[in-house]
Amino acid sequence: MFEHIDISYLLATYGYWAVFFGCLLEGETILILGGMAAHQHLLQLWPVIAWASVGGMIGDQLLFWSGRYFGGRLLPRLSKKQAAVERVTGMIARYPSTSVFAVRFLYGMRLVGPVVIGASGLSPIRFTLLNALGAVGWATLFASAGYWAGQALESVLGNLKPYRLPIALGVLVLAVAIAVIRHWRSRAKARQALMGK
Repeated sequence: MFEHIDISYLLATYGYWAVFFGCLLEGETILILGGMAAHQHLLQLWPVIAWASVGGMIGDQLLFWSGRYFGGRLLPRLSKKQAAVERVTGMIARYPSTSVFAVRFLYGMRLVGPVVIGASGLSPIRFTLLNALGAVGWATLFASAGYWAGQALESVLGNLKPYRLPIALGVLVLAVAIAVIRHWRSRAKARQALMGK
């Protein structure tokens, strides 16, 4: 079924764009795959990190400005993410600079965090500088993790060329499964909190 898909060609042609747009939206899964592709010499590691950094930074800037201008209307609509909103609000009150850097590394905070930070009134220049630093650190960490995962798989499987598509699909399926499990756990906790009241 998949023998006609030339994943090497697809990655070489669209890989950097996929990293950019994937990191603009969320990012960790596509970034790990980008790092693995760099290990296989289908992409280069430093451009993967650069494209991911730019995509991640722009995505968070857009969310920050959405929070700054529309936070009063947006935040009440995030009732399902209320725990995350409260957590980020508390972080900003205590550690404003650290919270900008850290929210992209905390599960469930990546999309909500910049909106809450924007609504908090934090200086846009301060946010932009810290956001850039955070984006580069985040991109370097996850792309490197993908690169070293590629090396570990190669030491077990040997030449990875025949396994590229199954590995990519496996990483995507694993990421989706983890996201679904975390989603259901957070819903279960929310239900228990409501029943406790």
